[in-house]
Amino acid sequence: MGIAFTKYHGLGNDFILIDNRHQSEPLLTPEQAVHWCDRHFGIGADGVIFALPGQAETNYTMRIFNSDGSEPEMCGNGIRCLARFIADLEQQDGTLPADTAGMAYTIQTLAGVMVPKLEVDGRVTVDMGLPHLMAAEIPTTLTAAEQKAVDLPLDVAGQTWQVTCVSMGNPHCITFVDDVSAIPLEVIGPQFEHHSAFPQRTNTEFIQVIRRDYLKMRVWERGAGITLACGTGACAALVAGVLTGKCDRRATVELPGGCLEIEWAEANQHLYMTGPAASVFSGVAG
Repeated sequence: MGIAFTKYHGLGNDFILIDNRHQSEPLLTPEQAVHWCDRHFGIGADGVIFALPGQAETNYTMRIFNSDGSEPEMCGNGIRCLARFIADLEQQDGTLPADTAGMAYTIQTLAGVMVPKLEVDGRVTVDMGLPHLMAAEIPTTLTAAEQKAVDLPLDVAGQTWQVTCVSMGNPHCITFVDDVSAIPLEVIGPQFEHHSAFPQRTNTEFIQVIRRDYLKMRVWERGAGITLACGTGACAALVAGVLTGKCDRRATVELPGGCLEIEWAEANQHLYMTGPAASVFSGVAG
């Protein structure tokens, strides 16, 4: 018997969503997820996301397997897609009205509790929580465990890069460049990801500052490679820009798949990410 799924994307970062609300373990193994994500022999996606029952008083639990079978702590674009998927499921069940604007969910992830809210214009705003800045939290060995890894040299692919490291529940290494389009991402991305300075590997963002309120970004995602967008990466990039004095606390982040609005609020130090999530098609796969 096959398993029903719906494919969604957030700015081209695409996911297979599975209704897993009836049991606490994912319906697929990591190996099966790899097959489903294959763009030639499977459905094709950057990852598979499971909507599981809530825990510790949350509405739902999110689990995700990347296209290589690894399991990240969280995914910013993915949780927007999950929120939209859950709303669609609840409408089908008759437990949610047609007008979902303002609806918010508490979702347990491996990076903590996230709170996505459905907006009037169809976009989703997610309270991404606090950024983690100490080297031990990221984790990275670029500096002492109790220090911030801000604007530090890192040797990759025969050159020295100035990098800032941030965790949004998952690790990010951010470097600012003059022209993101000139970066050979497919060559140096894997070298950043697997660098010995990152014991749990890392996502890598290359950022071009257009204005203090407008950043241009390309990303190599840990476990997925080149993707069209990365929500946690956009949040980490804004934090890195503020820490290095390159941008404001609120900015548009342009990715190959489109734009995200990111704010690092002064009041509570939380990151807020706003962007689209759209259904592509539904089906049944075995």
